[in-house]
Amino acid sequence: MDHIVVVGAGMAGLSVAESLRDGGFEGRITLVGEEPHLPYSRPPLSKEFLTGKGGQAAQEQGVWLRETAQLDALELDLRLGRRAQRLLPGQRRVELSDGAALTCDGIVIASGARARAPATELAGVHVLRTLDDAKELREAMAGVDRIAVIGAGFIGAEVAASARTLGLEVALIEAASTPMTRAIDPRVGTVLTELHRDNGVDLRLGAGVVGFDSGPGHNRVERLRLSDGSTVTAPLVVAGLGVELNTDWLADSGVRLDPDLGGVQCNAHCETSLPGVFAAGDIASWPHPRYGGRLRLEHWTNASEQAEVAAHNLLAGAGSKREYTPVPYFWSDQYGGKVQLLGQAAPADEVEFVHGSPESRKFVAFLGRAGRLVGVLGLRSTPKVMRYRPLLAAETTWDEALAAAAG
Repeated sequence: MDHIVVVGAGMAGLSVAESLRDGGFEGRITLVGEEPHLPYSRPPLSKEFLTGKGGQAAQEQGVWLRETAQLDALELDLRLGRRAQRLLPGQRRVELSDGAALTCDGIVIASGARARAPATELAGVHVLRTLDDAKELREAMAGVDRIAVIGAGFIGAEVAASARTLGLEVALIEAASTPMTRAIDPRVGTVLTELHRDNGVDLRLGAGVVGFDSGPGHNRVERLRLSDGSTVTAPLVVAGLGVELNTDWLADSGVRLDPDLGGVQCNAHCETSLPGVFAAGDIASWPHPRYGGRLRLEHWTNASEQAEVAAHNLLAGAGSKREYTPVPYFWSDQYGGKVQLLGQAAPADEVEFVHGSPESRKFVAFLGRAGRLVGVLGLRSTPKVMRYRPLLAAETTWDEALAAAAG
């Protein structure tokens, strides 16, 4: 191989490039990024960056994934501020929005996702996905004393916590019965409900937003109408409605998309339906033997780990490819504490608090399914959570897991 194109300049794309160099690839690596910025880290955007902790300049410096000298050492052909428009696999060519056409020997799809837009064009309604989104939101929050957040998933929960840190009044609106319901079993999610309320958040559960209203004579949001008939007044709204995956440039390419999870459907080696085309990060789904089906994860750790395996397998011969079978891991910082999850926390047949308690807001919970340990979730219990990672890397029964915790 002489030339590899990586589409996506986030954590996954940069990690692919670094892993290719670590694997001995000396050819040309072209890294394509839709945003004009150098690769940066998304997790701080809803936390330290948004609050300006340590000063705005310090936080802006802290989002960059690598220093300029480190990027220079990789000798990348950076194509930033350009969008991949089309993949022509027969020619091994990627066409870009500036008219350039990149012919290559291997391709890694790491084009990620974009924030799902709310159903309104009113001013004062924001999403948070990119660095520019975060800059706009931080500036807007400095001029208000109250915000409404739609969606209590990862982004919504963290924005709510950051806003409370800044002293703003916060209404957090979630259509489900508990926060972070897609990732965390409701029996544990109730603790997160109380955590928000402990910190003064007006948490509205079981009600979705059905309308955005402006004030008389202007085009700016002033009130939200909810499905239960109630309203929330706020001059600033943050919509955390999930993401839309950046797969439109793959239309007619022959790359198979996952009909259930969305994104690009990969095999256990992170390879797509096209030979020599791999995928990593938010956009990639793949089969995981320990979880009885396919996974697609939108977490920082997965972006890094999957990128390393995809890069290895792109360079490797057929007999030396590695399967990607990680222990999924994510964390979320809220109200001065860390929520951590190893494995899966939903759906679960069994939940057991093995250390601490929900009442103390400090605990470790085991989550089981079909007689096996499938997840470990902790709040303010980092060392204890990470202790149990080996149990999830193996096929540990529920009884064996409880015995390990008791010991």
